[in-house]
Amino acid sequence: MAEIILKGVQKSYTKDVRVIHGVDVTIADGEFIVIVGPSGCGKSTLLRMIAGLETITGGEISIGGRIVNNVEPKDRNIAMVFQNYALYPHMTVYENMSYGLRIRRIPPGEINDRVQRAAKILELGPFLQRRPRELSGGQRQRVAMGRAIVREPAAFLFDEPLSNLDAKLRVQMRLEIQKLHRSLRTTSIFVTHDQVEAMTLADRMIVMNAGLVEQIGRPIDVYGDPSSVFVAGFIGSPSMNFLAGRRSGDGVDVGGGVRVTLPPALRAAAGADVTVGIRPEHLVVDGPSSDFRINVDTVEALGADSLVHGAFAGGILVVRVEGGKTPPLGAALACSVMPGKLHFFDTASGKRLRA
Repeated sequence: MAEIILKGVQKSYTKDVRVIHGVDVTIADGEFIVIVGPSGCGKSTLLRMIAGLETITGGEISIGGRIVNNVEPKDRNIAMVFQNYALYPHMTVYENMSYGLRIRRIPPGEINDRVQRAAKILELGPFLQRRPRELSGGQRQRVAMGRAIVREPAAFLFDEPLSNLDAKLRVQMRLEIQKLHRSLRTTSIFVTHDQVEAMTLADRMIVMNAGLVEQIGRPIDVYGDPSSVFVAGFIGSPSMNFLAGRRSGDGVDVGGGVRVTLPPALRAAAGADVTVGIRPEHLVVDGPSSDFRINVDTVEALGADSLVHGAFAGGILVVRVEGGKTPPLGAALACSVMPGKLHFFDTASGKRLRA
């Protein structure tokens, strides 16, 4: 296991094409970090730089106290699990898991011990003599993880390993990865565009946008205290509602004749234009104040609950309601916000207003 430190890490393909704009983060020994963001934000590029598959054009990467900027991937003592499994189709599961050890000339007895231990952890024992074509997608992904485990590396790097699986298998494999990390406690970095994976797997998450780190923190902290409009909109399903507001004394006018109170601690920081954020689960139908009046336009019935989309002040508000309380299309709803659940952002910068 090892601590991983990134200091001012940058990546440029040409003078005018910069894709990573300086990343600073310390990943503790044994920590599970998830890098999350939309396609093209630079998360996989950052992971590949840590692995040594991409050169860095600025900054410093250290693994286990050793600077690895110019160290070959095979000498970084890391193991990587790829999105497409990358298994050898002509080899059995046992041969796929042991291949990396054999080319490193590990003694046969030790190879067998490592493979058997990994197979037991991943419940692959009955499949060791099968070939990849005889396995399901989830089993193939477990083989890819087993090949990484037998290396006994200082760190695991996962590059969107669940993207090729169906919804049910993704949930199952998330649980497998959680159990694996609890068992091995090896430093792990997991890249995904799926914010549900990030929320459920991470000790801490790194939210990236256009090559920049928007926020680093525990999932519950990022969800409850997003640092920007981007983070607030990306983390959380469904996305946060945003209302364009105009500062008015000690409050903000958000349209539809609704004025919300700006907390005293934020009044000095707020400018003329303020964006107000409300999560759908924090809107209560027929609540105490019921200031937000919407006309139901669309309903997404999800079973235990429903997402109600309603027109408000020229835009759309989404409200989460219990499945048995779904209103009909065209109905008028009066909603209020749970106390303390409003989020305020500077409209110009997109950053959260702070005291």
